Amino acid sequence: MKRRSWALFAAMCVIWGIPYLLIRVAVREFSPGVLVFARTAVGGLVLLPFALANGGFGPVLRRWRPLLAFTVIEIAVPWLLLSDAERELSSSLSGLLVAAVPLVGVIVAYVARSDDAGGGVLRYAGLLLGLVGVIVLLGLDFEHVTARALIEMLLVAVGYAVAPVIMTRRLADLPSYGVIAASLLITAIAYLPYALTHWPAHITAKPAWSVIALGIVCTALAFVVFFALIADIGPSRATVFTYVNPAVAVLLGVLLLDEPFTAGIAVGFPLILVGSVLAARHQPPASESAVPEAIVGETVACGDGAPTAQPST
Repeated sequence: MKRRSWALFAAMCVIWGIPYLLIRVAVREFSPGVLVFARTAVGGLVLLPFALANGGFGPVLRRWRPLLAFTVIEIAVPWLLLSDAERELSSSLSGLLVAAVPLVGVIVAYVARSDDAGGGVLRYAGLLLGLVGVIVLLGLDFEHVTARALIEMLLVAVGYAVAPVIMTRRLADLPSYGVIAASLLITAIAYLPYALTHWPAHITAKPAWSVIALGIVCTALAFVVFFALIADIGPSRATVFTYVNPAVAVLLGVLLLDEPFTAGIAVGFPLILVGSVLAARHQPPASESAVPEAIVGETVACGDGAPTAQPST
């Protein structure tokens, strides 16, 4: 890769690795619903000029049904559940659980009879290995996990795995910026009434800056950089950084929030990582002009999510 490509790649490793830290800080004062509104409103408004300059919203809104389904499954619900789960879970553990999205994606591809459902023995061995990693992670760190938070993270993973199917089949030929900006703004409008009635009376600096960073850096800037990376090296190679994001989440959580580096993380993360790499093998070539892999994952993202290989946080 060229130097510019390496710089973009390194930026994405960090940009979609920090949302878990920022969410953990933000939910100290912002309720999950308000946080989703603030993040999507900021990100959507920043991306609005890019969307208008790249085809506008006409073609996107004409397919409002799949767009709405994608928005709900990829952003509106997962970002709410992730924010709520991080009121109990550490940012490190949240990042590692989202790293298991490719494992769920294999199951979703099989159920949906996707062209990507195959992959041979290595892929299913990766699925098994990754599942063992999740079991080890949760088994050794069980005292840090509540049933509610675990269910929420499971639903986040399912959403991040299902949304790419909608994107690939119904939205992949549309302008990428238009799809992302429309999804963010639709989510912000939906959460606006809740935000107006639940806005915190007092906001300190760290949570406030965390929300701003989530909207500008981890959402708007993330997609600008990611689309530039795709243009440089293609969508399949561009998604490799998603395997680095969980390690960044763990590192930041341990260094900046004094979160424990547990035995579950030490043993479970390598198993999840290797399993996810194997499970994501043998994907069909993606068109350089389509960006289905760019949309998935925090998620869409911002680290909460993961392009095909993993989430938009």
